This record gives sequence, structure tokens and C-alpha cells, in this order.
Amino acid sequence: VQLQASGGGLVRTGGSLRLSCAASGVRFDDHAIGWFRQAPGKEREFVAASRRSISNTFYAESVKGRFTISRDNAKNTVYLQMNSLKSEDTAVYYCAQYSSGSYDRVESYDSWGQGTQVTVSS
Repeated sequence: VQLQASGGGLVRTGGSLRLSCAASGVRFDDHAIGWFRQAPGKEREFVAASRRSISNTFYAESVKGRFTISRDNAKNTVYLQMNSLKSEDTAVYYCAQYSSGSYDRVESYDSWGQGTQVTVSS
């Protein structure tokens, strides 16, 4: 399984970005996919996850109402729409394939993409 995250960049506070996670080597619609982020000096933290059905989504409290996870199974791609960005959203964002356990735990995921940098500046 290979996961490729893209779409990061530099954006002003209050702006928006859409991240993409493209997967290869896996039947995408069989798997849940999660987004995590890691800021400098901090542990990797859960952002959002999407189960096979888009109606089953999970969000960290810090991003609820601002971020939206979606997926296009035909394109083997999961998206993270990020709106109303704040400086504290600055981090490297990773997508990962879920394996088992709680959706908000790093150890529940077994395949990770390389990450894409998101920088929010004022």
C-alpha cells in the first residue's frame, strides 16, 4: 500500500486548503483512512477519519466545524477540506490506512503517507 498526501502550503489565518490522499496498491473502499498531524516538538495527533461509508466520519474536537473529510472511492482518494485555518493548525499532515482499534490513535493505523506541510500565518 502506498499513500501520497498532497495539497499543503502556506495560507493566511482564516484561509482554506484542501489536502488529498491518493492510495495505490489497495482496494480503497475496503479501508478506513485517517488524517493526522504533527507540529514541531509535538506528538502526532488525530485530525479526522473516514470509514468506508462517508456517513461514518470522526473528527478531533479542535477541528470540528472547520475541517471536512470526504472520499472518492472511484479515484482512490480521500480529501481533507480545511477552512477557517488557525496558526495552531500549522503542522505536517499525514494520511494513513486504518488497521484496528480506536480511530483516533496512531497505533491503529498501519500504512502512512509521507506527509504534506501546512503553514498558517497571520
